[in-house]
Amino acid sequence: MLLSINMTYTLCITPYLIYLYHIKINVKEMKHVIITGATSGIGMEVAKHYIAAGCTVGIAGRRIEILEKIKILAPERIFIKKIDITEKGAKKLLDELIEECGGMDLYFHSSGIGYNNARLDEELELKTVATNCEGWARMINHAFNYFAEKGKGHIAAISSIAGTKGLGAAPAYSATKRFQNTYLSALKQQSKMRKADIRITDIRPGFVTTDLIAGANYPMQMDVKYAAREIYNAVENGKRIAYIDWKYAILVFFWRLIPRCIWERWAINVK
Repeated sequence: MLLSINMTYTLCITPYLIYLYHIKINVKEMKHVIITGATSGIGMEVAKHYIAAGCTVGIAGRRIEILEKIKILAPERIFIKKIDITEKGAKKLLDELIEECGGMDLYFHSSGIGYNNARLDEELELKTVATNCEGWARMINHAFNYFAEKGKGHIAAISSIAGTKGLGAAPAYSATKRFQNTYLSALKQQSKMRKADIRITDIRPGFVTTDLIAGANYPMQMDVKYAAREIYNAVENGKRIAYIDWKYAILVFFWRLIPRCIWERWAINVK
């Protein structure tokens, strides 16, 4: 039964890897990449790009059975680890994964959650903060300190255009994304303070068809494979801030121009 599932998964994924090969993905150097949140959505699709590019890839997430299926693609250079970023032991597990991979040149953070929560359900708000702030800072900090000691490295993290302004329909989500935007800016400054060559890429997607927005009727939704390709290119080109995609870059430009007094009176209902 397990063999059958694995064969089906491999057959489904092979055309995708051939496609990546033919569009000539170019990684400046073969490197060691660690990706958290690789069990679904953007994290999984970005992992496939780095696997196809020939990198040594460490993938982490809470669902080990999915990680094991991805490992089939290149068992000799894919390493897996079950990590829940909300747990204090996550840093130790990240260290173990780095060691198994033989080092880390890029840390890519894709773990995150969010809810429409206009009723301010306390459990949902605090759960969002625990993952998107506490857990996020735990992992990003650890990766930053690793690179600071090493003298160089690259941190790329998925935030969101939702950090542009507060969203009444999703208070904790929009607030935690603003937290991430500001934190990454602070770390970029700190890399200069420490005289370490640490690149920071803040990836701010719009609506992407992942489990996070499953069933929602949001406008301008992007296919996750398309978004992952755009994200991969932005990271490899060393972008400091990357809006995914150009349509959302334009949207954010005009969104920022809306005065606070007008924005806060605007009753926006998201379902």
